[in-house]
Amino acid sequence: MDGFNYEEMVQEGLRSVVREALETAAIEGLPGAHHFYIAFKTDYPGVQLPSFLLERHPEEMTIVIQHQYWGLEVDASGFYITLSFSDSQERIYVPFHSLLSFMDPYAKFGLQFTPPPYTDLDELSDTDNSDLENTDNVIALDTFRKK
Repeated sequence: MDGFNYEEMVQEGLRSVVREALETAAIEGLPGAHHFYIAFKTDYPGVQLPSFLLERHPEEMTIVIQHQYWGLEVDASGFYITLSFSDSQERIYVPFHSLLSFMDPYAKFGLQFTPPPYTDLDELSDTDNSDLENTDNVIALDTFRKK
């Protein structure tokens, strides 16, 4: 692509706001009456949900991070969290690219997201993987070739 993809740059910047808020909550807890509503695409690559939740929410769902959450862990790509669903604690993983919205009603703050198309992610990972595989194959052939 020629030029800059400003829309994707902005989306990545907004995702970093969510990442930072979650990192703070993971370390310090939620201050005061702050709480988060996070909507995401459940059918997005990398989302990890128990099958019963995926059956109930085949396309998207909203989680609330407020009083009852455990084990919030944030990495560069998303976050793990354990939440209570129908009196059962379940650990889920939400990639930042799957986000549809993030709201902190106490702060009257909200963000909307447009998840990148799956094909963009597939092409990136296929390119990376094929480059690595090709490099590995060349090294393997050169290393074991009879001279």
